[in-house]
Amino acid sequence: MSLPNQWQWQTPQSAWKGIGIYHVTLTVTSRRPLLGELIIPAGNPDKAKVSLTPLGEASKACVRQIPIRHSEISIIALRMMPDHIHVVLYVQRPMPVSIKAVVRGFWQGARKVGRDYSLSISPHSMRDNEQCSLRINEQRVADPIFHEMPFIRPLSRRGQLDTMIRYVKLNPQRLAVKRLKPGFFRVQPDISIAGYKCSGVGNAVLLCQERYAAVHVRHTMVCAALQGDEQPLRDYMNSRILAAREGAVMVGAFISKPEKQILEVLLKEQRPVIYLADNGFRDYYKPPQELFEACANGRMLILSPWDYDPTKKHISREDCVFLNTMAEAL
Repeated sequence: MSLPNQWQWQTPQSAWKGIGIYHVTLTVTSRRPLLGELIIPAGNPDKAKVSLTPLGEASKACVRQIPIRHSEISIIALRMMPDHIHVVLYVQRPMPVSIKAVVRGFWQGARKVGRDYSLSISPHSMRDNEQCSLRINEQRVADPIFHEMPFIRPLSRRGQLDTMIRYVKLNPQRLAVKRLKPGFFRVQPDISIAGYKCSGVGNAVLLCQERYAAVHVRHTMVCAALQGDEQPLRDYMNSRILAAREGAVMVGAFISKPEKQILEVLLKEQRPVIYLADNGFRDYYKPPQELFEACANGRMLILSPWDYDPTKKHISREDCVFLNTMAEAL
């Protein structure tokens, strides 16, 4: 079968042959749980783990072949999930081929493993619990197990690597929380509030509280602080924390550095927050790691007035103004 022509990268102008760290995700077609089964012992998400199927074990072995075939690469983190694979690769020295070619080869190998598995296994040879997730039929053989192209993201910012490794390693625990508390992680469309129509993820009950307070650090405060007059900015930031401690649900886009610092304190003190996002929610959306626990505990509602745009990389000034105006309205 010929390769699809929609192979795309975040930075198509780059050859990606140099030293770098990359997060690669390979997803099973239609997100079918063919690679393993999530186990949550005694309903405790902290102990969640993934029990791999034979296909999962074979796919894991395929990942392990990457540093064998390319000595310039080492695997920093690997996590097998029921319907996808996460791997963090470290390119330690320049390669004769690009990371694009390396991942393409891995993808081709994974497709072959999946195709061979589809054709060789029969329903009668599977355990009962495997038949629920690995039912074999003509549709499955016709529909490749790994049809979607892998997603690859270079890690370049300070602290990004540690965050990504933690994200990859805790994936089973995060999935377990979503399974145990599905209502807080299901995308809720058509939420109307203060004249805005949004989609949301999290605890929608936060829209029924008595008191709200916006978090919007004005540009004039930041400019004054840069000129040496930090008191107005400090007073405003303190006032937001005090409002939260007095029972207000804080609302904001948390875009600027001072706003992010306010959010950090709110999360640390476990205060309720309505977070306005600059992009919508893709299928199988999971909140960022710093917001995940707050969502799981019902203290967070993430709202977005836009549909999901996979091409969006940075927030525009117009979007900032719109979200800040929306926070004030809410």
